[in-house]
Amino acid sequence: MQGLIESYCHVGIVHGMAFPQVQGGEGPILETLGKIAVDPFFSAVEVGWIKDAKVRAAAAELMTAAGLDVIFAAAPRLLREGLSLSDPSAAGRQRAVDLCKRCVDEAYELGASIMAVLSGPDPGEADRGSATEGLVDSLKQLCADAQQKAGETMLAISLENFDRTVDKKLLIGPTREAAEVARAVYSEYSNVGLTIDLSHQPLLRENGHDMVLAAIDYLIHVHVGNCVVGDSSHPAYGDRHPRFGVRGGANGVEELKRFLEALIYAGYFRRSTPTIRPVVSFEVQPLGEETSELVIANAKRTLLQAWARL
Repeated sequence: MQGLIESYCHVGIVHGMAFPQVQGGEGPILETLGKIAVDPFFSAVEVGWIKDAKVRAAAAELMTAAGLDVIFAAAPRLLREGLSLSDPSAAGRQRAVDLCKRCVDEAYELGASIMAVLSGPDPGEADRGSATEGLVDSLKQLCADAQQKAGETMLAISLENFDRTVDKKLLIGPTREAAEVARAVYSEYSNVGLTIDLSHQPLLRENGHDMVLAAIDYLIHVHVGNCVVGDSSHPAYGDRHPRFGVRGGANGVEELKRFLEALIYAGYFRRSTPTIRPVVSFEVQPLGEETSELVIANAKRTLLQAWARL
């Protein structure tokens, strides 16, 4: 590849994963977000629930002043509160939709272009069809809500797929099925898309190139990170997003290089996305005695080394 990666995309980071102490919507939100905002390596940030409206307003000002692309993560809150956009119960699904509508409000307050969500638990093969229909309906409601609340910009709703058999064990699931859901929603609402994650690829037992190609028609956001799949006794086993190169991990420089190749080949960096430029965000967290700063530095080096090999 010719030139710096910044010529092709905005490099981002998931704030609540890099700094787990803010995942509950409280804690040193502005302090840790400020560390990202003053780092010129990052041109995008993914933020989540911020309970305090004054802190939320200050965070919005901070990110605007830094010139960051902003993405809102609603998925962690759905998981935390045990709500599902594919809930077989109409009342349960409505609670999930109502929560996400509140998240749409917060996403607009924070200046986000994309809000990422996820499906609910996998109900088993016999009930996947009806659960998927419910998910499509939920996403249509959220897209409609985002359109109705839009001002100068319109928020896109992005479905992220997770593993079905290892850790999260969600309905969606295989990337091909995620694309089918996006296609069904897109038939009525253009502000829908997909988020894929390199760290989920081994958990899904998918090939990276096939994953990207399956998603590309609706792909608007990308995560990169690592996972552990071979050793259930490992402290980072499953969907824990350890640093690149962790002992027993699936992803390092070479795997990230191949994933970037797939994104280039499929044309992701040429796509028109809701963000200013296509975004590739680190989703990594410190484990054990590791610090956030150490894990972030590891992620930067891994990306630079992978890009240099292209």
